[in-house]
Amino acid sequence: MTRVFLIAVALAVAAPALAQEPVGCDKFKWPLDHERALLASPSQLSSGATMPQPLAAAVMLALVPLADAKLPVAPSRAPKSPDPYAGFIDAPAVAKPGTYRVTLSAPAWIDVIQGGHALQSTAFSGASGCAGVAKSVKFELSAAPFIVELSGTTAHALSFVVTPD
Repeated sequence: MTRVFLIAVALAVAAPALAQEPVGCDKFKWPLDHERALLASPSQLSSGATMPQPLAAAVMLALVPLADAKLPVAPSRAPKSPDPYAGFIDAPAVAKPGTYRVTLSAPAWIDVIQGGHALQSTAFSGASGCAGVAKSVKFELSAAPFIVELSGTTAHALSFVVTPD
């Protein structure tokens, strides 16, 4: 009986490891070839800067320790790492309201702030093993300035791009 119990416990502990992200650039829920090309040549900005026009240009954002990031709104998810890095960028208003994707080069938590409030994401896609792209999250944006906050990562810099869906 003890052996059966130990096997059951081992399987329960291993189960989360079996539910891993898909692997490969073709495993995202939507095509990201355009975003991947943009992420290959980002401009460099520091946290708190304003994103230049055009909106669909990739940005390499230098991150700082979360305690020093001075994020406009607290992250909507607590960091999993004991030493997380974070940063944000102000973005100009989109040309027309609609669904936009925030696509990252490496894993991190994404919050989009508009009108002082964090927006709910409408869809998420992530995959490992795709050079230059780790995740893409969709948000409904109005024609107003917004903020992209990145947090919960151990990376000191991340590239991201905002593109229309």
